[in-house]
Amino acid sequence: MSGHNKWSTIKHKKGRTDAIRGKLFTRLIREIVVASREGGSDPDGNPRLRAAINTARGANMPKDKIERAIARGAGELDGEDYVESTYEGYGPGGVAFMVETMTDNKNRTVSEVRHAFNKNGGNMGTDGSVAWMFESKGLIEVSPRVDFAALFDAAAEAGAEDVQRGEIDEDDAEGDSPHCVYCDFVDLNAVATALGATYDLLTAKPTRIATTPMAVTGKVVEQALRMYEALDGLDDVQNVYMTAEISDEDMEAFES
Repeated sequence: MSGHNKWSTIKHKKGRTDAIRGKLFTRLIREIVVASREGGSDPDGNPRLRAAINTARGANMPKDKIERAIARGAGELDGEDYVESTYEGYGPGGVAFMVETMTDNKNRTVSEVRHAFNKNGGNMGTDGSVAWMFESKGLIEVSPRVDFAALFDAAAEAGAEDVQRGEIDEDDAEGDSPHCVYCDFVDLNAVATALGATYDLLTAKPTRIATTPMAVTGKVVEQALRMYEALDGLDDVQNVYMTAEISDEDMEAFES
């Protein structure tokens, strides 16, 4: 999974702005609502809800917002009824994309996703057209300011499959990029629980990993990342995944 967290690192740094943080909270609230609705309001018996709560806490979401979202999902408070959908397609250079959404208006969402694909030189595909290029994993993020060797050993003991070292921003702690722990999707709750006994988890959530990453260079790098940004910026989009594999140099050039 080497290099998988490069784009998420840039997103993490961008996440310091109030606008991005507000969008993050909206996504987290929707995830908590749906997780509570489908699996019950008890996080001990609902791994998806537990992971969503861990992620929300890692993002410093106020406790009362988390509790209200759980109550909405459980039907104790009124609120929107969200539907989950996944869209697939290809972007510039043949890069494959998967887009996960939660919405109260599916027609609006599919129209916006299709428009983002078309406007950025891509096209939406049918269900299953690119899903085979990705596999579901669990992702747990921990501050890079904890000892990596100790975290690696603890993660291996807990059943994790891979651990990637984060980076410390010497000038601004909020610019740190986290250590990333990956595990089998079904083991997410167990690994997060084990690591959470020792570490403060920034996130604990499902993710998708490209099984056959596609190395891109030159103009395709910017085109693929622009499409990523366009899709990720849509209000109803929860997560965007792509098969593009981008070098550190090209990623830094795009960030600057």
